[in-house]
Amino acid sequence: MSWQTDCKGKVKTLKSQRYFQAIAPAAVLLALAGCDRKGAPPAPPPQQVTFVTLKAQPVEITTTLPGRTEAFEIAQVRPQVSGVIEQRLFTEGSDVTAGQQLYQIYAAPYQAAYDSAKGQLVRAQAAEMTARAKLNRYGPLVRAHAVSQQDYDDALAAEKEAQGEILTAQGQVERAAVDLGYTKMYAPITGRIGRSLLTVGALAIANQNSNVAIVTRLDPIYVDVNLPATELLRFRRELAQGRLQRNGDNTASVSIQLEDGTKYEHPGSMEFSEVNVDESTATVIVRAIMPNPDKLLLPGMYVHAQLMEGTDPKALLVPQQAVLRNSHGDPQVWVIDAANKVSLRPITVGQAIGTNWLVTDGLKGDERVVVEGLQKIHPGDTVTPLDAAAPAKAG
Repeated sequence: MSWQTDCKGKVKTLKSQRYFQAIAPAAVLLALAGCDRKGAPPAPPPQQVTFVTLKAQPVEITTTLPGRTEAFEIAQVRPQVSGVIEQRLFTEGSDVTAGQQLYQIYAAPYQAAYDSAKGQLVRAQAAEMTARAKLNRYGPLVRAHAVSQQDYDDALAAEKEAQGEILTAQGQVERAAVDLGYTKMYAPITGRIGRSLLTVGALAIANQNSNVAIVTRLDPIYVDVNLPATELLRFRRELAQGRLQRNGDNTASVSIQLEDGTKYEHPGSMEFSEVNVDESTATVIVRAIMPNPDKLLLPGMYVHAQLMEGTDPKALLVPQQAVLRNSHGDPQVWVIDAANKVSLRPITVGQAIGTNWLVTDGLKGDERVVVEGLQKIHPGDTVTPLDAAAPAKAG
């Protein structure tokens, strides 16, 4: 025997009419009582969330910025005298050393001018010898009143004039020697020379505006990056507060990534920062010096420079997935207290380090921060916390 009834006491199905008549009043009363006792559903179990426990740890603080390479030294080769290029004594694109001859200008006119100047010097020296000998003879004679004082004074003036002619001639010789030397064009610095803009047979003009070649020193090489002024202030403030510890000789280490994404193998160091802030960009130029023994880096290349600012000995890192943003864009995280209740905590974050944010304010060591399940919880909820660092149970 079975029956079904709704909560209004109406019997819908029965299999034994006689038996039903006997027990119907009691059964209907029991059914109605059961409907009256229907209450609220049982409370759901606490929401399960995964958390990480924050630990203070030493972390290297870095800043990655775009930059450009600049030559350590650059020299423009220009002719100092006019003449026809007689020889080119280097290979374009090769390395040259300071003092190495690069060009030979036709030197015959300058050699002739030098020889002529030397002849003038010899003539002046001969005239000075004659004037000095005459003056030496006139000395005793004037004391003996054999010659007049005027004659002696004239001899003395002639000897002084002859000495002046020697000095003038010497200057002309030196000038002619300089011009003759300029017919040989030398590398002013050690470096790599580019293409030659004048060929053999071309006319070089003294002090022309255009250069004939450029020598660039590539090892070492500079990397100039634009650092926001606020970052520079933060960097110096954290150093003063002792949050950042510098290494070695108290210079910041720099590494770079090339434009194709590969990492440059030689680390460098930060040399200096500009003393003025660019008003249009609010940035400061920071210059790093990089070794370049293989000449891989060339001036004008675009790179990403990573400045190793130092080490924060008590840094707190929170996974990026745990950080939410409110309507104003401010970061906040869910924190689990000792009673396994959650609360939303505003925090201050610095730079991204890998998949984590560097927390500068709002959290402390040993606090538990929710990393999974944070979309299903509300302030004050009791949760079932699972440690993300705990090994997963088998089966």
